[in-house]
Amino acid sequence: MKKGWRLPDYTLAQETGPPHKREFTMSCRVENFVESGSGTSKKIAKRIAAEKLIAKLQSLPPNFPEVVKRSSCTWDLLKNSSGEHILSLKRNPLSASSTDYVKILADLADEQNFIVNYLEIDEQNVNGQFQCLAELSTNPVTVCHGSGISPVSAHNEAAHNALQYLKIMASKK
Repeated sequence: MKKGWRLPDYTLAQETGPPHKREFTMSCRVENFVESGSGTSKKIAKRIAAEKLIAKLQSLPPNFPEVVKRSSCTWDLLKNSSGEHILSLKRNPLSASSTDYVKILADLADEQNFIVNYLEIDEQNVNGQFQCLAELSTNPVTVCHGSGISPVSAHNEAAHNALQYLKIMASKK
């Protein structure tokens, strides 16, 4: 928190063993740093993951906050950008069903200097579909939901929704 980074995000990575002797593996993410920990409860696994991540962060050089790639992608910059991918997004509809929206979003992120992370949601939705969130390191941070019959299709829908949102925000006057 002293460095101005986001709060840690914890995700259940794995759950193994019989019901009476479960083993949980949790991942802990802060910015682009990830560590995992395992234990007989989610709480223990979270604590181990967090302790490992704290140790990793404490081993960073003192000037590290200055060298962290921070996103400079703001709505004003998106609106005024003349990059190929943002101009294509503004001009073209996002309606083709077999389009690889994950790739389009990745290309746009490279061009506009932001990072995209996909976070899996452990529970399936009421229709039994996989779910995920696409987190964009824009300023402010953008998060969009996606669901689909597979994790890949959930990522593609989340990327599609993120692109639709970016298109709206980049076109606003």
